[in-house]
Amino acid sequence: MFWPHKHILDIAQFTLEEINYLFSLAENFFEINSRQIKKVPVLKRKSVVLFFAEPSTRTKTSFDMAAKRLSADTFSLSASSSSLKKGETLKDTALTLRAMNPDAIVMRHSQSGASSFLSRHLDISILNAGDGWHAHPTQALLDAFSLYRHWSTFQNKTVLFIGDIAHSRVARSGIALLSLLGASIRICAPRTLLPPDIKNYPVQIFSDLHSACCDVDAVICLRLQLERQAAALFPDFHEYAQKFCLTGRHLQSANPKALLLHPGPMNRGIEIESALADSSKSIILDQVASGVAMRMTLLYLLLAGSKNEMEGKNNVHHSGP
Repeated sequence: MFWPHKHILDIAQFTLEEINYLFSLAENFFEINSRQIKKVPVLKRKSVVLFFAEPSTRTKTSFDMAAKRLSADTFSLSASSSSLKKGETLKDTALTLRAMNPDAIVMRHSQSGASSFLSRHLDISILNAGDGWHAHPTQALLDAFSLYRHWSTFQNKTVLFIGDIAHSRVARSGIALLSLLGASIRICAPRTLLPPDIKNYPVQIFSDLHSACCDVDAVICLRLQLERQAAALFPDFHEYAQKFCLTGRHLQSANPKALLLHPGPMNRGIEIESALADSSKSIILDQVASGVAMRMTLLYLLLAGSKNEMEGKNNVHHSGP
């Protein structure tokens, strides 16, 4: 399959055929990550800048590992160590990065649209690792890939998102992708944590968690962004937990094989019962493994050059260390 994209900015850029191709190719990288020697030379002599203007541990480490397992060189830049801290504009930082001649930039930024802005000013690949409240496409892809590896199809599946929908780029991207794949989507959140345009979302809205969990096939708990408490969007954490913390009792009405996901980091006892997070229903650690495989897939497609489907798969599958 010819890969038409130069950047990874938003789930809206993908077709269903492209998503299925990503899943198929990611299976190969998942297998590579299970080998004793996990490195392949497909991106040797390529360089990837990890430009994180917002704090991150999981996403940044996942991209770093993905690039290095493809034999690319990585270089890190954070807001605290960059000239952005000194008042430099994002455009000037971007032009400085371009002068260093990397092959791709992985970017996280607090401003919605920052990655798209960079893509219009640079002639190298930009991967959006989260921009404001707007989008987090690779998180959505790894979540869906985690479910795909258990289900193989999204038809007749129902997925529930719980928590801060209004401020969640994970929810926006996840809802868009899972809907494209054919799943039915529910959300459950306090009214103050719903986006103002919620009527435009392809979702069923619940305020009662017991009702929301009835017959669902998967639950994605969202991180309660603690900084939102300063805006008094909910009374206190204890009251939030009483109504919206997922527990084993809630899942009694779900599909017996229901799966549990969380993008991390988790606030145990507030968003999710600790024992449930560690239970057999949880595929939270699967998400981590899927994240490395999916990000390897995306970097490979962007930087290894255009290939037809079989050529690309064979080169990945048979590449040695």
